[in-house]
Amino acid sequence: MWDYPRPPRLEASHKTVRVMLGDQLIAESKAAYRVLETSHPPSWYIPKSDIKMDFLTATKKSSFCEWKGSASYWTVVAGGQKAENAAWSYESPNRAFQAIQGYLAFYPSRFECHVDDERVTAQPGDFYGGWITKDIAGPFKGAAGTWGW
Repeated sequence: MWDYPRPPRLEASHKTVRVMLGDQLIAESKAAYRVLETSHPPSWYIPKSDIKMDFLTATKKSSFCEWKGSASYWTVVAGGQKAENAAWSYESPNRAFQAIQGYLAFYPSRFECHVDDERVTAQPGDFYGGWITKDIAGPFKGAAGTWGW
């Protein structure tokens, strides 16, 4: 992932991506995108059509990415659990990221996430929401002491 580009690249994937909260399936897709950026494990974006949106509620939280634009956040309630501001989307992304308009990304630290049959490890620090799998090599930005990279 140190050879991932800056600015980031958007890449379509046909791998099966799954997100669970408790015992409840929140999302499952073979039409996800991943964002690849230097020093970050990929964040995966899933189309709303592959997400059980009745478990999600938009919140007032927002943030800004210099590459993608303004992000909106979502709280997920399912499986007897609540994950506040645990998913995000770019409803009006910058031109280079138009393909993920209306897609959502999930923080793997708050869910059980899988790529194909591999359970994902969350990127340290929880800021970037990267999904670490066996084919991703670190070190990763996000943990204490890495913000100045």
